[in-house]
Amino acid sequence: MRLAAWTVVFLLPVAVFAGRFLAYRSFGGKGFIEALVMLPLVLPPTVFGFYLLLAFGANSPLGQFWTSMFGQQLVFSFQGLVLASVIFNLPFAILPAQRGFEAVPVDVREAASCCGMSPMRSLWRVELPLAWPGLLTAMVLTFAHTLGEFGIVLMVGGSIPGETKTIAIAIYDRVQTFDDQGAATMSAVLVAISLFTIAVTFWLSSRVGRRLS
Repeated sequence: MRLAAWTVVFLLPVAVFAGRFLAYRSFGGKGFIEALVMLPLVLPPTVFGFYLLLAFGANSPLGQFWTSMFGQQLVFSFQGLVLASVIFNLPFAILPAQRGFEAVPVDVREAASCCGMSPMRSLWRVELPLAWPGLLTAMVLTFAHTLGEFGIVLMVGGSIPGETKTIAIAIYDRVQTFDDQGAATMSAVLVAISLFTIAVTFWLSSRVGRRLS
């Protein structure tokens, strides 16, 4: 839960600004950037985790910088796990946000500009109230996907109790020790949390939709 919450916190501003940029701008190489964002969707988590492990390792520039700044290694730490989760969940956050901003009518944005609104004021007062379904979808998908992520967590974070051991890894450990009851209980909790999160999202969407209409 803590990993999922921090992933959402860090990805929300990324989803807003990256999704808005990709929705409104046309430039050379845009297709490549979008393909790069979608890469975690098609790469096996173990492959993606392997490259993140190399990038975060003690011999990498990032790993050396982190060790010199904080006195601990980035891999097999909760901080490294959060960073890996943020990178791996980029498509789940950016793509729905991009679709949400694409749904904002062009004439509405032009009207806000003609009224003298700055880009940031237009974003806050006009675009976000209209694009919120995409942003909400992005955050829910990111939260739910992080809860169940296994490959990246295992590769980058390992299985350190109280530090990087998530419920998905705990379920795997229970199965390995033939604790089917424990695995079943944890799996049921994970399913319940995921269903509750999605149900609350749909409920809020319907409430806000009725209020706006």
